[in-house]
Amino acid sequence: MTDLNKRSLIKLAALTSLGMSAALVGCGKKEEPTAAPAAAAASAPASEPAKPAPLKVAFAYVGPVGDAGWTFAHDNGRKAVEAEFGDKIVTSFVENVPESADAERVMRDLVGQGNKLIFGTTFGYMEPMLKVAADSKDVKFEHATGYKTAENLRTYDSRTYEGAYMAGVIAGKMTKSNVLGVVGSIPIPEVIRNINSFTLGAQSVNPKVKTKVVWVNKWFDPPKEGEGAASLISGGADVLFQNTDSSAVLQKAEEKGKFAFGWDSDMSKFGPKAHLASAIINWAPYYKKAVKDALDGTWSTGGVWWGVKEGAIDLVSVSDAVPADSKEQLEKIKAGLKDGSFVIWKGPIVGQDGKEVLKKDEVADDKFLGGINFYVKGVEGKVPSGK
Repeated sequence: MTDLNKRSLIKLAALTSLGMSAALVGCGKKEEPTAAPAAAAASAPASEPAKPAPLKVAFAYVGPVGDAGWTFAHDNGRKAVEAEFGDKIVTSFVENVPESADAERVMRDLVGQGNKLIFGTTFGYMEPMLKVAADSKDVKFEHATGYKTAENLRTYDSRTYEGAYMAGVIAGKMTKSNVLGVVGSIPIPEVIRNINSFTLGAQSVNPKVKTKVVWVNKWFDPPKEGEGAASLISGGADVLFQNTDSSAVLQKAEEKGKFAFGWDSDMSKFGPKAHLASAIINWAPYYKKAVKDALDGTWSTGGVWWGVKEGAIDLVSVSDAVPADSKEQLEKIKAGLKDGSFVIWKGPIVGQDGKEVLKKDEVADDKFLGGINFYVKGVEGKVPSGK
């Protein structure tokens, strides 16, 4: 073999070896991108579904949370909702919201903060809430003690007249002067109904009683409430009742050596000697229902009116000064209200003018109860016109 042939063979072998190396390198570059993602995919954690944002729930209060009465009871309901639903909801509240155009501003602000369920807790918020609800269709509104609804606004109330009647049963037994006194807030059917029910309860055990009323035209005004109580005591009343939000009436009774009742919340600590019992409202059952409806997507408009039967109304902390037979009678009344065997507004019932408003055995329906604008026989004075 010539040198030329040897050099040709060596060159061919070198080229062949170089081509094979290049091919191997090329194959390696193709495999790396496919192998690396596979390994990464194997080590990545499984994705979890996103947790839904909590439902934002707001409360507008007419008085201060520390009023010991109406607003205090509502705020206890709010706290019960927080305990029930935990991180599924976030609550907030605004206190001392007046029953005026300012209420509309507050409601719109609550909507702007992202709240999707808003509770307005007094009668005077009705018109402002209707306006805001009409402009905020994605928000659900709940109005306490009102009667107007919309597709995204419903009403709720408690049968406070049941607590008033039970308090009356005690008052009729405990009075020595046969004169009872009531400090009234705003002359709307709700309050007039409570005054009448208190009187009917007292008359059921003592037909001789008369009820005097002083109106302060505010829900929460401790000085005026105290002045009203003092006026009633000066007029001969020795047992006081109220439809106002503070403990001032009870405290005035304590000061003057008379008896009185707590209202909306247990007020026994504010006048231990004067306190006969407290007619309370437990808003927790309804607030839990309303929030659950909103969370479940089952919320709908309408109206709800709950009482002793649903656990919304009770008479608590009955004084040791109340006779045992009166306590037994109260338990029977509570049991009857729970099972429907006892009815407060059942005829014959006569109005202040002597005319029969319910015939014998006639039972008032909710429409009748919701429109009461008269005093029953035994209540002195005239019903003032509403504001």
